[in-house]
Amino acid sequence: MEYRVLAVLLAYLLDLVFGDPQWSWHPVRIIGRLIAKSEIPLYKSRFNKRLSGFLLVILVIGITVIGVFLILKISRLIHAYLYSITYVLLIYFALAAKSLAAEAGKVYKALRKNDIIQARKSLSMIVARDTEALEEPQVIRATVETVAESTMDGIISPLFYVFLGGPVLLWAYKAINTLDSMVGYRDDKYMFFGRAAAKIDAIANFIPAKITCFFLLIAGYCCGKYRRNSWLWLRRYFFKGKEYNSEATEAVMASALGIRLGGINFYNSIQARKNFIGDDTYPLKITHIKESIRIAYVASGLCLAMSILFVFLTGGR
Repeated sequence: MEYRVLAVLLAYLLDLVFGDPQWSWHPVRIIGRLIAKSEIPLYKSRFNKRLSGFLLVILVIGITVIGVFLILKISRLIHAYLYSITYVLLIYFALAAKSLAAEAGKVYKALRKNDIIQARKSLSMIVARDTEALEEPQVIRATVETVAESTMDGIISPLFYVFLGGPVLLWAYKAINTLDSMVGYRDDKYMFFGRAAAKIDAIANFIPAKITCFFLLIAGYCCGKYRRNSWLWLRRYFFKGKEYNSEATEAVMASALGIRLGGINFYNSIQARKNFIGDDTYPLKITHIKESIRIAYVASGLCLAMSILFVFLTGGR
């Protein structure tokens, strides 16, 4: 376990320095291509859409787990140093702290320049909702919501699973998360086909979402953004089911910043309404994007530090 702690720490530092590498052989892109190629024949198969979607989930997770296991096994057979490097890189490729900050930062910079068109384009790279008609407050809201949710599924969930089961379990989670992002929609095409992907993603993020809420709460306090109502919003969503994972993290972020999130979004021109979250103490401002990024960074650092402390206090058990 001490070996894993050192590997996670090195991977986290690599992510802070270099961010997520943008190249075609990135493991997430490989999984994405696997999903895209497997989806077509399964969707057109004679099976009903729910069963086809379930088979897609099993296929993608199975190939990912076997692939990561074999990569680690082969690298260990070749040389211990190669195994160590591979182990660290597999963790590094799964973390997205700097990339999250960079992508949200692009929206922030565009808004600072009063370039709403570029802000919408930058936002469209990190959200699934329609962005073409969004005004500045809606762009800010969408960005802060994404930072809150991505703190969970892009940083803290990967940390949770790598400490729990190493790179193999970590990449099983990343496969689940990628499946959800590609087919886990409630539109006409994926309503039934993507249901298995959406449900397993919700289950996989259930515990990490609760952990994320606590670290966002503490991070808000560390950043001078703690408010009494933060606990009220945490309690309101903490005991709700797995379908409220993202809303729970957004609630804590909103309460820390004193803003209101949620409302009406459009996905492929189809309206979707989310509950309003937060107290609406302050109007949405560009600076809230910067503040949410800082809180996300602090939350991820606190999660890493507490995980390492827990490992050593428990003797690696």
